[in-house]
Amino acid sequence: MDLGTGDGRYVLATAAADPDRLVVGIDPVAAAMAEASRRAALPARRGGLPNALFVAAAAEALPAELAGIAGRVTITLPWGSLLRAALARDAAGAAGIVGLLAAGGEVELLLAPAARDGLDPALDVRRRLDDGLAADWAAFGLELVEARPASAADIEATRSTWARRLGLRADDPDRTPFRLRLARAGDRPPRVRAARART
Repeated sequence: MDLGTGDGRYVLATAAADPDRLVVGIDPVAAAMAEASRRAALPARRGGLPNALFVAAAAEALPAELAGIAGRVTITLPWGSLLRAALARDAAGAAGIVGLLAAGGEVELLLAPAARDGLDPALDVRRRLDDGLAADWAAFGLELVEARPASAADIEATRSTWARRLGLRADDPDRTPFRLRLARAGDRPPRVRAARART
């Protein structure tokens, strides 16, 4: 599931690459996903993707039908309430993210908020890593198993239109992107530990 999918390009590309996997894009703005949804609904002979689905919903109000079915949830460059949820600062949104996961499921995040966005300082990724992000996610039943600055390959793998519009680079001093990975506590081998981000 791609939460905050925006234009849905990542969903289409992922569904095309793996026809045996159901890929769901979720975004509260239905209009943003409209073109991708139309493309997915075309007949297969015309490039349609029957394994791609789009749902208009916010993280804090997800349909019950999606509960506990995702092996992987991706969140790429969120803002607003989804950014707060990704940093475990919005309880309803964080609970919504957790509620999507099946046993053994993981959440992969690419976060790159910048001071120039005028955000609350409490949403700074480095600060959150130092002041209790892992403990806050643990309270929701997720373990922070990876936290590091994102590489150029990480950014490219998202196929994010927003990343291109931002001109996001791994070496951007003002908008340092971070890659975080969360797993349901107890579902990971004990030897897996969170990697502390370098400042």
